[in-house]
This record gives sequence, structure tokens and C-alpha cells, in this order.
Amino acid sequence: MRKAALLLLVATIAAAPADPESNGPAGPADYADGANWLCLPGRADACASPDTVELGPNGYGGPVVTRAAATPPADCFYLYPTVSRDPGFNSDLSPGMEERAAVQIQFARYASVCRPFVPVYRSGTVAAVRSVLNGLNPDPIFNRAYGDVAASFRYYMQHYNHGRPVVIVSHSQGTVYAIELLKREFEGRPLQRQLVSAIIPGWKVEVPRGQVTGGTFRSLPLCTRADQTGCIVSYVSYRQGHEPPADAVLGHASRPDWTIACTNPAALGSNARVPLDSYFYTGSNESMPSRVTWSSEGEAPAQFVHARGLASAACVNHGRTGYLSLGVNADPHDARTDDIPGEIFFWRWTFDGWGMHLADMNAPQGDLIRMVARQSAAWQANRNRFAMASQPISQTR
Repeated sequence: MRKAALLLLVATIAAAPADPESNGPAGPADYADGANWLCLPGRADACASPDTVELGPNGYGGPVVTRAAATPPADCFYLYPTVSRDPGFNSDLSPGMEERAAVQIQFARYASVCRPFVPVYRSGTVAAVRSVLNGLNPDPIFNRAYGDVAASFRYYMQHYNHGRPVVIVSHSQGTVYAIELLKREFEGRPLQRQLVSAIIPGWKVEVPRGQVTGGTFRSLPLCTRADQTGCIVSYVSYRQGHEPPADAVLGHASRPDWTIACTNPAALGSNARVPLDSYFYTGSNESMPSRVTWSSEGEAPAQFVHARGLASAACVNHGRTGYLSLGVNADPHDARTDDIPGEIFFWRWTFDGWGMHLADMNAPQGDLIRMVARQSAAWQANRNRFAMASQPISQTR
């Protein structure tokens, strides 16, 4: 799993530079240093409101401003995907535009419902990908990255958490470490009671067919209700009408009696196709060329567009195969695009085995954020009910 995880070319698949060994301290980063956090509550940092406009059937609308919540009920701890173009096998601790862009694209809006915590960690780089393909042992790369993840989370728990509920958010390579974090720090431990949910798409979470627990996690269940807490949201995305090919990196379970978990953020516990509340990045890079004309009016006037109902999603599970099927509610007579981006490209070629990997976090982003708000409220309500039930009768009158 670790070897495959380092092949996640999430934000760029451009040719990597030469492959020097990883540099920097051997031990974990120092998370008492605020420079080793991309986002902390109350700062003007990477979690500032992204530049966004509405996109509706009539074309571009007004600006969309996401305001940080004044007193959010929960904390969100985010691990970004493979983005670093640093020359080593692990990224350094000086975040570049790649890491900041990942936060803006995938996570910044969560500050409207939770306190944002985003550590800089020495993730496996694009340079590491080529070396792993050439036979490099990935374990030191994984161990260094996870060492930073674990150290940052423990620093957060000791200095920032103060018993607050926690949402884990991640994507792709970040999800590989989030799974490890959930197993080592949460599952079967007292901290599990503080888990609101874990939003961990872009990598395989496996469950026995027809079940919501077992497989990747022993006891953490998939989310199946809007008011459920302590649960997992996981999926890998493919375009409607295209399912994972036989040799797909994502989409097929490792055992014949298991399947890939799919939890539709817009319809937890359902396989129905439903419209999504999406935030799409309007820029481009080597792996996601600008091939979408967002409106017949011309170029988008902002870095992001907010599109309600343009995309739709349904969970599909059959046999070992499981995925979130992303569709487009196309209307050739309105101003809005009839396509959405999401596949990974290299020059003119599409990496079919990755599906709509680049849309995992953005196609249902509005739905995910609302889900976190509902789950956080449910967690707080459950805690209040438990506290009242634990008090002596004389104190509850």
C-alpha cells in the first residue's frame, strides 16, 4: 500500500528533477514553530477565503465569500495530497505554492464550520515517484512523512484541542497517512469519542461486502446518516458511464469478499443519484489542463466557481468494485459548461485508472462542509445528553 500511495500524482505529473536523497532533520518537525503550520485559527494564511464567483444557468454571478466561523463547534485537521515538486524524496518544510494551492482548492472553506489546522509535513514528492518506480524502497519516505503527521497531530492535541471534537480531512497521499493516524490514535482508544468524522477520499478504504465496518478499520463505521458521528466518509470517483478498469489503481478491493467503501456526501447511506454543491478550480496545471469553458460568457472572473446542481453523484458497488459515479447535468441551451474536470492528464493522455481523482474533494465540497456542520451539532447534542444523564437527579431538576 505504501508503494502505491507514493504514486499519487495529484496536482502534477510533469517530469521530475533529479532524485537526490531527502534532506533535513531525521526526526519530526517542530510544531511549536508556527511556520510549520499552513493554517491555524485566527491567522491570515492559506485558509483565507478563496476568490470565488457563482456559476448558474445564466452564467457568472456575484462573488462568494466564505467567512471563518467566529465560534466553530469543532476542529478540522487536514492532510494535503501529493503536490510537492521539491527535489528530494520528501518535501522540505518550506511550503511552496503547491501546498498552499492544495489548501485553497480542497480545504480553506472548512474554516466556515470548524477551526482549521493544517501542518506542513514532509510528504513524498513527485521526484520520489520516479525513484519508487525504479525500485526505491518507499518505507523511509513513508516513515518520515508519517512521523511529521503524528508529531503535528500530537502537538495539536496537547496545545490546541482542549477536549474539542475533531474532524480529520485528507485526500490521496494525505489519506494514506490519515488512515494510519485513525488506526493508531483513534480506533479503540479514548480519543475515538472525540471523532466527529473522518473525510478521507482518494484512497482505498475496504469493507466486507454489505457491511459498514471491518476491512480497513476494525470498528470505525462508514457514515450512513446525517446525524451520525464517529464515522468515515470515503470514496474514489469515476466519471458516470466509466467504471474502474481491471488494472485501476483505485476502485477494486484486495479481497474477493470485500469492496471499496463509497459514502456519497450528498446522500449518506443511499445509492441514489443526487445533485451536488460544487466548488471548482478554474485554473490549470500539467495534470489538469484548462479544457473546460465554464460559461459561454468567456473566461471565469475568479479562481473558483460555485456551481449548485451542475454535477451529480451516486455510489456504485458490485463485487470487489466500488466508486462514486460523478455525472454532469448538461444543458446545451444554458450558459453553463456541460463538462467538469477531474481526470489526471499527462500531455494528451488520460490516466484512466485514477478516475476523477482531481474532483474528489471539489465536486461535493459544499455537501461535505454542510455535513461537517450537521455532524458537529449532533456530536455536541449527544455530549450534552450524556452529561445530563450522568448527573444526579437532584442536579437535573
